[in-house]
Amino acid sequence: MRLPVPLRPAARPTRFRRIAAAGLFGLVALSPAGAQAQNFFEELFGIGKAAKPPAPPRNVPVQPPAPVPGEPGAPALPGEGAETRPSAPPVPRQPVVLKVPAEDNVVGQDLLLNGLTGSLKIEKAGGAYTALMTLPGTKVSQPTETCSVKLNAGKPVTLTAEGRSQGVSRFSANAAECPLKLDVLDGSVLATPLGDKVCTFTAQDCATTPSGLWGPGAAALIPQAGEFDTARGVADRAVRDNFKLMTQRSRGQDVRPIVQEQAAFSSDREQACRTYAREGAHGYCHLRYTEARAIALATRLGANTASPTASNTPAPRPRRPKPAVDGVNPDAAGGGDPFAEQ
Repeated sequence: MRLPVPLRPAARPTRFRRIAAAGLFGLVALSPAGAQAQNFFEELFGIGKAAKPPAPPRNVPVQPPAPVPGEPGAPALPGEGAETRPSAPPVPRQPVVLKVPAEDNVVGQDLLLNGLTGSLKIEKAGGAYTALMTLPGTKVSQPTETCSVKLNAGKPVTLTAEGRSQGVSRFSANAAECPLKLDVLDGSVLATPLGDKVCTFTAQDCATTPSGLWGPGAAALIPQAGEFDTARGVADRAVRDNFKLMTQRSRGQDVRPIVQEQAAFSSDREQACRTYAREGAHGYCHLRYTEARAIALATRLGANTASPTASNTPAPRPRRPKPAVDGVNPDAAGGGDPFAEQ
């Protein structure tokens, strides 16, 4: 039995419709209203003139877009100041000169190595200086045990003046067992061995290291910590200014040794002062070391160290007047003390 074959639907006239749509579009484009429609289609599909932005007219300046506040180059917001970069401080024309300590300012004082041990006392008789010195150390046979040795068997050692080649007074103690170089600072003495750093006394079985700052104990320095801090700021600025001036006056390869010397000074100061008694509480050793460096630089720059140009001595604090008590005349005899005897 044969099934009936289904009939195919008639083909749609798609080609005819396309031709008709194209013709209709052309007619619309030729008419005035069609031009607007064409522009609409061009803008809709991004073709033709709509694909290119209109060029600005000639000889008309184009304003750049306003910068976003906060970006580089943007103006400061209202109420905010314009950012300014700090300019480098100018190099001083003349060296900064601090007050040079008098060579006899330590006469009669009992000084301790690093404010802890040993003893140094400088005496003056006429124009001659002598020193009594006890050096602390450790036993050669038992390094864990301490010992002490009197320099020159406890007799005064004659000090020979060596001038002021580094700005401060320098003396040499020509003791046979341990020759020393002594630089007189303000209230202290900086000792440096002329030979080996360690002075060994075989008969006493004692090895000593006398190098370092000989000064007062910590108990006498802590109450003056505020004054030392103020003076330290002045001394630090003097060192920086004199260092800048020295590098400016130097030329070529002469600058590098000066920079290395300045770096070595900072390292030596930390090394020498870290063992001073309670240094972190008063800063005395750092102050004296820095003052000596500033004076030495000023001397090498040819400054007249006899005429200071900066004061590293804080001004004395004014005394506060005693408050008046009700019923008491502060101008009365006895200073207004109600219990003063008449």
